[in-house]
Order: sequence, then structure tokens, then C-alpha cells
Amino acid sequence: MSFNDQSIGDYTAKSNRYDTMQYRRCGKSGILLPVISVGLWHNFGHADDFTNMRQILRTAFDNGVTHFDLANNYGPPYGAAEENFGRIFHKDFRPYRDELILSSKAGWDMWPGPYGNFGSRKYLIASLDQSLKRMGVDYVDVFYHHRPDPDTPLEETMGALHSIVQQGKALYVGVSQYPAELTAKAAAILKDMGTKLFIHQPRYSMLDRWVENGLMDELEKQGTGAIAFSPLEQGILTNKYLKGFPKKSRAVKDGRYLQKGNITHELLQKVRELNDIAQERGQSMAQMAIAWLLKDQRITTVLVGVSSPKQMLDNIKTVGNLEFSKAELEQIEKILQR
Repeated sequence: MSFNDQSIGDYTAKSNRYDTMQYRRCGKSGILLPVISVGLWHNFGHADDFTNMRQILRTAFDNGVTHFDLANNYGPPYGAAEENFGRIFHKDFRPYRDELILSSKAGWDMWPGPYGNFGSRKYLIASLDQSLKRMGVDYVDVFYHHRPDPDTPLEETMGALHSIVQQGKALYVGVSQYPAELTAKAAAILKDMGTKLFIHQPRYSMLDRWVENGLMDELEKQGTGAIAFSPLEQGILTNKYLKGFPKKSRAVKDGRYLQKGNITHELLQKVRELNDIAQERGQSMAQMAIAWLLKDQRITTVLVGVSSPKQMLDNIKTVGNLEFSKAELEQIEKILQR
């Protein structure tokens, strides 16, 4: 990857960047998050174009997207997304640090041996220390436990999150992919220590609706915000695959998260019918899929991953039409339930 990217020039954020973005309160907290947030899970590794990364994040912030979401093992290789963000932050966003909500996570495998995975106190605290160095910041706004750990006592994991807040390394803490019952236990443990469970990051889309079976109700009860990831189901809920498999698509380039065999004729027929509804609404398929999640006010923000500034803008334009008629919702539900 080349870092000779001076051709795009120095960055000054647009003065009207907050004019059109909508913001929602994150649970029962003092923080407002943009309804669209940007994730660095894909397209921010060392094999990706650094100038494109800068342009994506500039486009996001220029349009009111104040939340950038990372994790220790985003890349590839592990740590690369945080390293690249650190370079971008130094070049473009340092003057705007107090206008940003930065997050990172730990919970998946990160380094060899028994201490670089899951949810031990040692792993979480060491991982965040490494993340802060890679990103070149003194603290993150939000730090997550990235997945449930079946073996480490929940008290140890939540205790580590509490300590991280007490140490000033994170202002808020969250969890990702915790089921409802475990979320309730985690929130109770944190509350007893004096730290609130600020946010939950679940996978949620039109095609993956597990959160509707109790988790959203639990988050509402706890006063905890929700940030939905994979809202486009790794690109399935776009028009990308309606006419075949583009060479640069994720299903072709990277089979780790989306395999061609999972994109069936029946699934694509559903997407075609959903796309017809989106077009009637004056939206792209991606925009409608994001708006559909935001119809639930308990969803604080939707986390999008993009490969270009153009995709970033397309997702941001969702905020222009977040309302659904009763007939539209019934039609969508009929398609999804087939």
C-alpha cells in the first residue's frame, strides 16, 4: 500500500456538515449518534487504497457522520484498519477529535497464544492499549466486548470494561452479539459497579432478524442504545447481485463472509421484489434496507461499510426518506416471510 497521497490535499471539514444528518439519542444517555455510522471492517486493510480510505471518511464527516467504528482485528492483517485510521486521523481529523465518536472492540482472535482471544481481563485491557497506540489517540469513546465468551466469568469481562472506563481509556462501553438474557446479566453487573451498558452492536438486517426475539425489548428496558451491523447482509440487500456476480464483489473476492453458494435464486427473487418497492419509494435497495431498520426508534444508528465515497453518499441519502406507509411495511413483510 502506498501512502503517497498528497494529491488530495489538506482537509478542512465542510461548515454545513451538520445541516442534513439526523441524530438519535443512544438509549438513556447524553450522547446523540448519527443515524448512519461508518464501519472500517472491510476496505481499510493494508492491501486497500489509502487515498480511497481518506476520501470515504472525509465524505462521511462532511455529511454529519460523526461515528467511526473499528475493532482490534479489522484488516487484513489484524490491526491494519486501526493503523490506517491512525494515519488518517493524524492527517485529517485531529482538529475534530471532540466532534467524533470513535469505537473499538476486542473479543475475537488477535494474537497467538491463550491470551489473545475471548473475554479475559488481561486480553481486553491489553488489546485496548494496543488499539490506542495504533490509532494514535488517548482514549476511545466506546469500547466493546466483541462477542460472548462461554468460558470466562461474565463478572471478569464486565469488570474489565468497568476498569477501562475508570482508567479513562474509554468513555462508554458496550457489547456485541450478546443474546437478550446475557445482555441483561451484563447490564446488571456493570450497573452494580457504577458503569452503564451504553450500547449493543448486533447483526441485524431484513434477512437476519434474531434481535426481534427479545433483544430489542431488553435494550429498551435497560436504556441501552443499539447499532445494527451488516444491514445490507454483506451486499445481498443491494442491486449488486441482481444480474450476476461482479468481479470486484465480496462474494467473488473474499469468501470468508459471503459465499456465492449462499446467494440462491430464491433469495435474489426476494431482493428483486424488494428492489421494486425501493424504486417506487425513490430509493436504492440499500437505502430502503437501511431505512427499514431505522423504522424502529430503538435502533440508534445503522453501521455501514462502503468501498467508495459514492457508496458512502448513497447510504447517507437514506435520511431523506425514513418513513414507511402501512401498505409498504405489509408488502415488505410478505416478501420476507416467504
